[in-house]
Amino acid sequence: MEIRHLEYLMEVARHKSFSKAAEVTHISQPTISKAIKDLEAELGKTLFYRSTKYVELTDAGEAILEQAQQIVASFRNIHAQLDGLEKLQTGKVHIGLPPLTAVTAFSHMLGAFKSHFPKIHIQLYEYGPKQIEASLQEGLLDFGIFTPEDSDLFEWIWFEQDPHRIMMHPTHPLAKRGHVDYADLKGEQLIIYNSYYKLHDQIINGCKRAGFIPEIAFETTQRELMTQMVTAKLGLALLPSKICKDFDPEIIAVRPFSDSQLFLELALTWKRNRYLSHAARRFLAFVSDSVPGQI
Repeated sequence: MEIRHLEYLMEVARHKSFSKAAEVTHISQPTISKAIKDLEAELGKTLFYRSTKYVELTDAGEAILEQAQQIVASFRNIHAQLDGLEKLQTGKVHIGLPPLTAVTAFSHMLGAFKSHFPKIHIQLYEYGPKQIEASLQEGLLDFGIFTPEDSDLFEWIWFEQDPHRIMMHPTHPLAKRGHVDYADLKGEQLIIYNSYYKLHDQIINGCKRAGFIPEIAFETTQRELMTQMVTAKLGLALLPSKICKDFDPEIIAVRPFSDSQLFLELALTWKRNRYLSHAARRFLAFVSDSVPGQI
């Protein structure tokens, strides 16, 4: 049984004629007659008395007509609601983003999106990048902000690439240097990303390539805690340049770091072949337009 069969039933009952029902529905009379016969066969009941002058509903037809009207009305209401969703631009988008990383460009995009689509709610979840990746795979998030690598699992749009700077107390000897490299970090107390970040492993491996095991004072996901420990002279920290540019040089000294591969690279990422709601697809289209040439 299909919705169109019920719609044909309603039209034949309304016009008491197969030919008029066919005319109204813009199909041939044999097609509508066959549809009604198929419906009768499926239900095992005769739905219409047929004569050369008119057709009329049987008792079974009357009972089926009442149900058909409700079913068709509900089906049309579904379409009306979906059309309303499209026109009203409503819905919810679930996005995971790391609490520590610089998302300046993404923050601007979020603000612009909300101004264009105020009825679409953005729900943000602060997770580490590895947890974001796992949540995307489990279908718990629509999008994640991190550095994706597996194109078989994910699709993405790049929107941020930010080199790291090293920050320290202004009285630290390295503050007199024009730049700092891994070798300069030997014997220093480091405050770095925790193990939920791939940058954590990059920093440690960079130190190992320079011939030493780094001394880790603290691992954290909290940017404020990281900067407070630097101002308290408890260690050196590495953060993206867009975060570092806001520091008062009288309180925190910032210097370039020599590792050109140590940069924050962020993408709006989603699971390949995952169903995206209308709201999520609208958000994806907006970001795509904001970062041209990325898809």
